[in-house]
Amino acid sequence: MRTVVLFSGGLDSTTVLAMVLARGDEAYPLTVAYGQRHRVEVEKARRILEKYGLSQLARTVTIDLSFLASSSLTNAGLTVPDTATAAIPNTYVPARNLLFLSLAAAYAEDIGATRIAIGVNAVDYSGYPDCRPAFIDAFNRTLAVGTKAGSDGAGIVIEAPLIDLSKKDIVRLGRGLGVDHALTHSCYAPDDDGRACGACDSCRLRLKGFAEAGLIDPAPYQGV
Repeated sequence: MRTVVLFSGGLDSTTVLAMVLARGDEAYPLTVAYGQRHRVEVEKARRILEKYGLSQLARTVTIDLSFLASSSLTNAGLTVPDTATAAIPNTYVPARNLLFLSLAAAYAEDIGATRIAIGVNAVDYSGYPDCRPAFIDAFNRTLAVGTKAGSDGAGIVIEAPLIDLSKKDIVRLGRGLGVDHALTHSCYAPDDDGRACGACDSCRLRLKGFAEAGLIDPAPYQGV
């Protein structure tokens, strides 16, 4: 079974990759370099895929989303928030997962993959609308009617195995699957050496997950 794995090199996508490999699928990792300020994640993704022996099957797509000025991940002139807020933070990239899943669907059709795996989560998350079950369900319906694979009956199904898990559960799941958490990167505002800030939404959720799992996050952090 061929599965396209949307892979950022982060905690969630690395756990999903390990899950796909554990069940015996042939994984085709797809990394998107979109001009993100935390582009160190692309290098982290490459190193992780080397460890898994997947470099030859991996693909990196480069798109320029720097014209999306409302997101601090694509607009360097904005500051990444370092405090929690009830509103969706400016780290939200408009329609990012809509774009990523569209690319993954095209790739899946091209190579005959029947699954797309993505590490979205709707429990410990920042409220992004494109991480919710309703979005995944809607996109699956779109694939059924908007692709040749869907018309032919073979179909392509998006899987989001972490969507209902807490970060604690994801950390423990990854540990059980042998994920090297020290190699993963989650921070939105790393320094020039790639060390995590420890204050952005992504860092706070990650650290919360490790703490609740009774573990120490082995990733490098600034000032530690």
